This record gives sequence, C-alpha cells and structure tokens, in this order.
Amino acid sequence: GARRGRLPALLWLALAPLPGPAARAELRVRVRLPGGQVTEESLQADSGADCVSLELRAADGALVTLTADFRQEVKIFRALILGELERGQSQFQALCFVTRLHRNEIIPSESMAKLRQKNPRTVRQAEEVRGLEHLSMDVAVNFSKAAQLSSHIHNVCAEAREAIYTREEDVKFWLEKGVDGSMFEVLPQGSALPELQRCGLCAERWKPCMCSYSLSIEWYPCMLKYCKSRDTAGRVSSYKCGIRSCQKGYTFHYYVPQKQLCLWDEET
Repeated sequence: GARRGRLPALLWLALAPLPGPAARAELRVRVRLPGGQVTEESLQADSGADCVSLELRAADGALVTLTADFRQEVKIFRALILGELERGQSQFQALCFVTRLHRNEIIPSESMAKLRQKNPRTVRQAEEVRGLEHLSMDVAVNFSKAAQLSSHIHNVCAEAREAIYTREEDVKFWLEKGVDGSMFEVLPQGSALPELQRCGLCAERWKPCMCSYSLSIEWYPCMLKYCKSRDTAGRVSSYKCGIRSCQKGYTFHYYVPQKQLCLWDEET
C-alpha cells in the first residue's frame, strides 16, 4: 500500500479484480498535441474480444482511431478527414489502413481494461517517442470480404469502404494464416508507373497520383512496468505497477485514381 505511492508511474494498473470473465473499460486521457493544444483521447479495451481502441482528434480536426485486434494480429488505423466544401469535397473523407499487429507494440487488452487514472486532470505527454514509420500501402482491401481478416473492419471502416489499404508484406503473413486472398487487390505501383506523380506535384485534379497521409498516435500505453516486492520471508516477486507511454507517427503512401481524393497533399 504505502510503497506504491512513490512509484513514478502516471497511471496505476488498478489491481482490483474486474467483474465478470470479460471486461470492457473506457479511459479518457488529456493529451498535449505537438502544437501545444490539449485534446482528449479515449482508450477502450475489451478483454473478451481481445481488442483495444484509441481515438483522438488531431490538430487539423481529423478524427484518428487505432484499433488493435490481438486475436487476428491486425491493427486498423482510421482517419475521418474534414472536407473542404468550397473545393467540391464532401463533409468528410474516410481512410482505413490495415497492417499487421506485432507483439509488444501495445499493452495487452486485459491490462488496458484495468488502467485507472490517479489524476484525470493531468495533461500527459508520451515518455518515449518511437520513430516515424513510412508504409507503402500497395494493396486494396475489399470491404464486403474483410470481416474474415478482422471482424472490426466492418464497424471501423464502414465510411471508408472504397478506401481500405494494406501492404503486400502483411498480406503474405495473413495468407499463411489461412485468410482468403480474394479480398485483396494489388494497386498500381509508383515504381512500375514512372508517370505517376506525387499528388502534391500533380496539376490536374482528375489524374491518378501517389497520395500520402500522415497521422500520429500521440499517447498510448506501449509497455507494462514491473515493480518488485518482498514478502515477510524475504522472497522477491514482481508485479505490474504501471505503464510506459509512447507516441508514434505513421505516413501512408498509396495510389489514388484521381488527385481530388488527396487534396491535403498540396499543403505539405
């Protein structure tokens, strides 16, 4: 009891047992964005379905969601990007990027479900910045068949059904696990089509081009911290006593049939 108070962890993993065999929990955390603004991030965990999701509003107004499906080893990034109505765009544009989930990228769902905040008003910044990752999303995913890859794609990517992308190397991994290959379609490649320009350099709105979209998960529990305790007989044991938080940015590169689908690329 008393010793716990000295631990540097920002969030306690409450050791209280949770009701029922599978717990669903939500935590709201205040997070500082790179420009200094504060946003509220929602973390949800469902240990029964063995998945977690994080959602935050980026500085440009885009709503960014990361869903980690541990059972299927799939992570799904979704961005709802506010459209520019005066430029003939719809109210928002939805994108989904589906990649392989590796072990130890994010804490397990049952640990996420147990997170409690000591001080909910605290504005948090990640302890560790993990390097920016560039991902070449060279395969399109068929929405109507994607439930087999992860049941979460249906809910998360419903608005992005025409814009769900993945990578050939991840597809190979899933095919080896027995996922049906007919849901994947290889997209035209920039390397194979030298005339394909970056959308930012492409002058005509109706021409195909290579689009880039960047997003950042500003704060997420990436590792568990363990502390040691000694019992009366002097035996040492370790227990989960907190989390390490990380920030990670991603830039996705993918083919679009017309520049109109990638207007934000002009600004960068």
